[in-house]
Amino acid sequence: EVQLVESGGGMVQPGGSLRLSCAASGFTFTSYDMSWVRQAPGKGPEWVSQINRRNISTYYADSVKGRFTISRDNAKNSVYLQMNSLKPEDTGLYYCARVVQSIARKADYWGQGTQVTVSS
Repeated sequence: EVQLVESGGGMVQPGGSLRLSCAASGFTFTSYDMSWVRQAPGKGPEWVSQINRRNISTYYADSVKGRFTISRDNAKNSVYLQMNSLKPEDTGLYYCARVVQSIARKADYWGQGTQVTVSS
C-alpha cells in the first residue's frame, strides 16, 4: 500500500521558515519523481515544486522560486521542502505527491497534508 506522510507544518510569522518532510512507503521510492502541492483556503490545488528520482533536477513554481528548496533522501525514502521568507499567501495545506507523468506534473498518490499558516 502506497503511503505518504507529511509533517513539519505549523504557524509562523511572515519572513519565517519551515521545513516540511514526507515519509514514503509501499513503493520503490527511487523509481518516482516526487512533488509538493498546496491548497489555499477556497482555492484549487497549486503545484509548488518537483524533484526527479535521481535527485538531480528540481523545479519550482514562480511564486516560490528563490524561497523554497526541495530535496530528497533516497536512503530514507523521504522528500523535503525547505520554505524560507514565508509570506501570508503561502498559507495552505501542503501535500506530498508521487509523480507518474513528470512533464505533465501528474501525480497518482497524495498524503494527508500538513497545514502551513503564515500570519502575524
